Amino acid sequence: IDDLAEIDYSLNSLPTVLQPFIDLDLKGIVYPAGSYSGPPYVAAPFTIPDQSDSMLYLAFSEYFFQTCSFAYYTAGAFNITIAEEVSRIQRNGWLRTCSFFNISTEIFGSIIPEVAKYSVTPYPVMLKLMATEIPIINLEQDSFTAEIQGSMEVFAVLPDSTTHSLFTMNIAANTSIALNIFDQKLMGSLCLNR
Repeated sequence: IDDLAEIDYSLNSLPTVLQPFIDLDLKGIVYPAGSYSGPPYVAAPFTIPDQSDSMLYLAFSEYFFQTCSFAYYTAGAFNITIAEEVSRIQRNGWLRTCSFFNISTEIFGSIIPEVAKYSVTPYPVMLKLMATEIPIINLEQDSFTAEIQGSMEVFAVLPDSTTHSLFTMNIAANTSIALNIFDQKLMGSLCLNR
């Protein structure tokens, strides 16, 4: 799939060939790249409703999404560092500096008094986000939910480029994601449940 994950999509059984259709039963197990040890899940059988008004049907089991979550968690894909990024853009002969993610200790100090006590001078902030458990994905009738347990550590970036930890917080999020096809494009809507 990419540098972090590989997929085993070999056949589970011989294809079923009937006059109106061919049924292919593929494994669909995602592994961390280079590691083919089995994920901590058991695949549950599932059936596809009989329909014949389309040329192609694809069905993905909850097991497929669970193994994806396991593979990317094991590879560290859910560990993200967000820091101030500065990019230089040249337009019409002018060089412009743009800053994305511009949060400082001053902003956190207005919310958390302890941060204001530490940092009188505003310093840029760096966030380290990490999943502390394998995200759980559940398929539902018209959407799927993802439960994510994680932590966020907030650092002040000092003038000499060293960092000082300000605080750490635990995060538990439950989201619902609904997919729809609109104007021949697959669109998703995300809802934070808690």
